[in-house]
Amino acid sequence: MIQTPFQRLAIGLNALVALAAVGVSFSLMFVGYYVDTVDLSEPTLIGNNPNGVDQVWERFFDWVGYFTILSNITVSIVMLMLVFKPEVFTLQNFKGRVWRALRLDSVLMIVITGIVYNLLLAEGGKVGWDAVSNSLQHIINPIITLLVFLLVGPRKILNLRTVADAMVLPILWAVVVLIRGSVISAYPYPFLDVITNGLVSVLVFILQIMVFALLISALLFLYERVLQRIAR
Repeated sequence: MIQTPFQRLAIGLNALVALAAVGVSFSLMFVGYYVDTVDLSEPTLIGNNPNGVDQVWERFFDWVGYFTILSNITVSIVMLMLVFKPEVFTLQNFKGRVWRALRLDSVLMIVITGIVYNLLLAEGGKVGWDAVSNSLQHIINPIITLLVFLLVGPRKILNLRTVADAMVLPILWAVVVLIRGSVISAYPYPFLDVITNGLVSVLVFILQIMVFALLISALLFLYERVLQRIAR
């Protein structure tokens, strides 16, 4: 896969932003910053431990349970692979199939992260490194990742198989979160709170998000077809 200097620059910038988003958030989690910001009046949300009670490994498993974190990590891994081994995305074997699905995942998941957060979860009052972390994860990285995909691709990876494969990771995340939630009686987001909302309501919400992801995939597919026609 040949990359122009502009493509390499765009992909490299995307990788740096994604790594910064993950790194800042991980650092805040590691030092226990978020422990002091949790609303203890919502006991069914993960992280509801008074300061000094939780351990770093408990905070870590809560941290990686967020769709936001999984999305930003996925973008980081995919963009690093595009920087150092872009040829894997064109391989016509299982390995190439997996990386093509992850490339689509990196766009779908981070875009959904940005949209859902800013429509349903955004709250003011964030300051300092928390404000930096929030902006990187929910605004800057989603915008840059989508723009980089639209501008530099890689192209010709979108088809029905890739879209179907890309659904596996978010579905697995949802299954793990719901199973873990049933064990610890806590969930990463209010709309996934089975205790408060009921399982049917939560499953309907997940289904709506999956349909939205399929709609974004269709739009990206049409976008690529338009580009191909223009290039003829």
